[in-house]
Amino acid sequence: MSRRLRILLIGAGVVVFLVVSAILARFLAVENIERSAVLDLLRAQARGDAPAMLALLPGCRGACAQAVRSDAASLRGPGDVTILNSMSATAYSLSGATGFTRVAWKTPVRLPVVQCVRVRRSGNVLTGLSLTLVSLSTPIPGTGDCPGGGGSPL
Repeated sequence: MSRRLRILLIGAGVVVFLVVSAILARFLAVENIERSAVLDLLRAQARGDAPAMLALLPGCRGACAQAVRSDAASLRGPGDVTILNSMSATAYSLSGATGFTRVAWKTPVRLPVVQCVRVRRSGNVLTGLSLTLVSLSTPIPGTGDCPGGGGSPL
């Protein structure tokens, strides 16, 4: 094999590696974005800040907004929010998907609370994925599943 061909093949390999790495980084970043968005929503809820919760849930109107206000009042408590467990039905989706993330959380003065966050991902790994939080359920039993089994315990 000629030296010129070898350099060309190595260069092509480096380019392919960089492209795959960039796509993988973009894909994995969405998982962190989802966890961060859910945590922001739960922190607002623990503060009793219904307006901040509604700002994180675009499209939450009517009964949804009423439930958010009620939960913000009833689940308000001091201290930092700790996520104990999170299971997403949309995790590692290569394209758009809508499903529930089942999240168990607590504050230092509260027993664990389990809720379901409806998450919508749009786009794909090549053009980029975006994430929108759609709704937040009222607390469910600790062993309960989200509607449709999404985000259910393994």
